[in-house]
Amino acid sequence: MSRHPLHPALVHFPIACWTLAVGADVAGLWLGHRAWQWSGGLLAVGCVVAAAAMVAGLVDLVRVPEGAAMRVAWMHLGAMLLAFSCFLARLIVHPERFQPVEPDMISYLLDAAGFLALAFGGWFGGQLVYRHRVGVDRP
Repeated sequence: MSRHPLHPALVHFPIACWTLAVGADVAGLWLGHRAWQWSGGLLAVGCVVAAAAMVAGLVDLVRVPEGAAMRVAWMHLGAMLLAFSCFLARLIVHPERFQPVEPDMISYLLDAAGFLALAFGGWFGGQLVYRHRVGVDRP
């Protein structure tokens, strides 16, 4: 009986939180404060759970075989670290006493860069599981 990796169970939370935060910022262009007020909390939760997911991912990294799968794992790690950095920077770029602040151009650029890195990192993660079968029990 093999151990179920923790990393895949945790990654859904930051993906959902960060995606919703970007959506809230964009929706704020039309809906104003009612929409973008949510992005700070979503970014914070996403970053906290992402930190736990990254630790779990590093623990699971030892299970990745050398070669093509390991190269994909490094691409996944790099893209997700970039996403984490963008969303963390987005969270702390305007620390106005922990009050929601209307997004500016820097915020939208960090949102876009973080979301693109998140998409590429997710694709590489999918490659690890579905193509290289990392973390999948083999009969």
